Amino acid sequence: MLDLKSESNVNIRFTSSLTPDDENRIAPAVINTIASILDMLPIAYMIRIDTTDSQVYQHSGPARYPSSGPEPFLARSSAGLEIDS
Repeated sequence: MLDLKSESNVNIRFTSSLTPDDENRIAPAVINTIASILDMLPIAYMIRIDTTDSQVYQHSGPARYPSSGPEPFLARSSAGLEIDS
């Protein structure tokens, strides 16, 4: 059985051969590019880049589920009223 309440994390690590200055110039563009892709998905995420000179760039996005219209109405029985379906 799949436990949907457990949290899963995916850590992806890259090793850079760029200079610290180049890393600091590129990191915001990398975060913006990845975020624009992840924003299309119904997931919560956090992106973090730690550069060689200890600069930290990060961005997080909440889970957003696209609306497919109104939720279906499910009739319930209440106060002793029986509903046939």
